[in-house]
Amino acid sequence: MMPALLKTMRPVQWTKNLVLFAGVIFAGALDEPELLGLATAGFLVFCLLSGATYILNDITDLRSDREHPVKRNRPLASGQLPVLTAAVVAIVAAGGGLALAYRIYPAFGHVALGYLALNVLYSLALRHMVVLDVMAIAVGFVLRAVGSVEVLAGQRPGIELSPWLLVCTFFLALFLGLAKRRHEVLILGEGAAKHRSVLDHYPQPLIDALIGVVTASTVVAYAIYSIWPGTVAKVGSARLVYTVPFVVYGVLRYLYLVYARGKGGQPARSLVSDAPLAINIALWIAAVVLIIYPR
Repeated sequence: MMPALLKTMRPVQWTKNLVLFAGVIFAGALDEPELLGLATAGFLVFCLLSGATYILNDITDLRSDREHPVKRNRPLASGQLPVLTAAVVAIVAAGGGLALAYRIYPAFGHVALGYLALNVLYSLALRHMVVLDVMAIAVGFVLRAVGSVEVLAGQRPGIELSPWLLVCTFFLALFLGLAKRRHEVLILGEGAAKHRSVLDHYPQPLIDALIGVVTASTVVAYAIYSIWPGTVAKVGSARLVYTVPFVVYGVLRYLYLVYARGKGGQPARSLVSDAPLAINIALWIAAVVLIIYPR
């Protein structure tokens, strides 16, 4: 039962929670063990919360998952994992995550609570509302980014993320969410609405137009962030602009995977399984670290 339970909590998707290290990275504090430890604790909190919400999603999606060509094999949908057991674990994980978050710092606890509330609301209502469904996912990423700062606030009150970096996080998450919706519409065909009613309101031309708008917004937001006076002052130079090509290539490569390779259904998996994209992400991280930590 433990492997089935862990699978339901989607550890592969926990890579999204690496955003919790953004605050310590962009504050130039990776060499401070205490702050790095706090960021790691924050990462653990959001892994517990996201694991709990994935269980909730599978419980509420039982009927539709059993009709899905792939999701029917999930532990809950296949009957391998009892619903009551999964529900109890979700409650324990959510409660434990919130308790740890408030113990770290109250403001961080508030962000964690907001993230959990947003995901519960998403599971129960927002995912059935066109556009609001993907926007809710994007706001979840923004809350992670805000959490990456608040988790350090108790030890380093002055740390903050640029508003433009938060905007970039929002648009990037929106881009990935729309790409996932496109993949679902294509793979499920005429049965898409039976699996998720909101997909009936996402004709392919609309999704393609939305992806085009969000793609441009993501790149522009990051470019502005890299040359924003506040960013230049914090980094000590304007060299962060040299990382823009990595972001452009990453976005274009992902578009290639979505439109030419039929991927995009599992963004977290695509980001690490596609070698050119994974290498590009690693190079972007290396470039950012070298710029922020010149010595």
